[in-house]
Amino acid sequence: MPTSGTLAYDVFVADPIPQNVTEPVPNGDRRMFSPLSVTLVHGERDAVLVDPPLTTAQAEAVGDWVAASGKNLTHIFATHGHGDHWFTAGLMAERFGATVVASEGTIKEMHRNAAIRPQFWDKLFPGQIPDAPVTAVTVPGDRLTLEGHELHIVEVGHSDTDGTSVLHVPDLGLVVAGDVIYNGVHQYLAESADGGRDAWRKAVTVVEDLRPRHIVTGHKNKELDDDAARAIAETRAYLDAADELLARHDDPLGFFHAMLERFPDRLNPGALWGGAVALYKEKAPTPGPSAGRR
Repeated sequence: MPTSGTLAYDVFVADPIPQNVTEPVPNGDRRMFSPLSVTLVHGERDAVLVDPPLTTAQAEAVGDWVAASGKNLTHIFATHGHGDHWFTAGLMAERFGATVVASEGTIKEMHRNAAIRPQFWDKLFPGQIPDAPVTAVTVPGDRLTLEGHELHIVEVGHSDTDGTSVLHVPDLGLVVAGDVIYNGVHQYLAESADGGRDAWRKAVTVVEDLRPRHIVTGHKNKELDDDAARAIAETRAYLDAADELLARHDDPLGFFHAMLERFPDRLNPGALWGGAVALYKEKAPTPGPSAGRR
């Protein structure tokens, strides 16, 4: 719990939960969802929660954690539009009387994820996700104030999805980075084709230029610390390896095993496999006008 004066932050890491998928990952692992990090930035009385979790059960556990802190939750901030970072925002807001906020780009992506929820999120986690209308609003100047300390919402563009932002807390030397930076977990590459990894690198540079000492990532191995320089370097190394190995391998299985060999200690190979399948679909040549017709 790093502190600065009366300001501090704490992190709740929700453990991986199984997906409703019977086919295992090619290395034999069960298909799981990556661990989720939820951050509470707080002063003496008030607090801001970043990236509420995915399922009702996770929200109950996080809510009990917030309640035990004794802090008055004023705002709930979502770094980006993937449902695992905001689907329970409404539940949390109702429980604590807080306002849900996000950047304009993130709100657009929230609506996209709400639209695909029936065929994607609810199939993976049937009956586990609460009703989740998009209620987030933007804030003037992309600034929140917490007991006299400024918290800056910084839009960084594409990372593992479009419309990503981070929360910069200068007085703590902290960036709550969502999925711009990863920490000991396989990165979600499925939306990184067509220049997406280069855009992601630019987002990483935006975070680095904020000169944080601590970074809380959206998906982290809870055994690891929040050292900013290490997390940034490892995130870049993963993107560089993906470019290198995609060029070397002709199929997702070869790429998957090569990445596992390069990063054997990262959690949740299932995230890597999902990304590999998506990337090689993008790489497949487009059939000609008569190809494939009977």
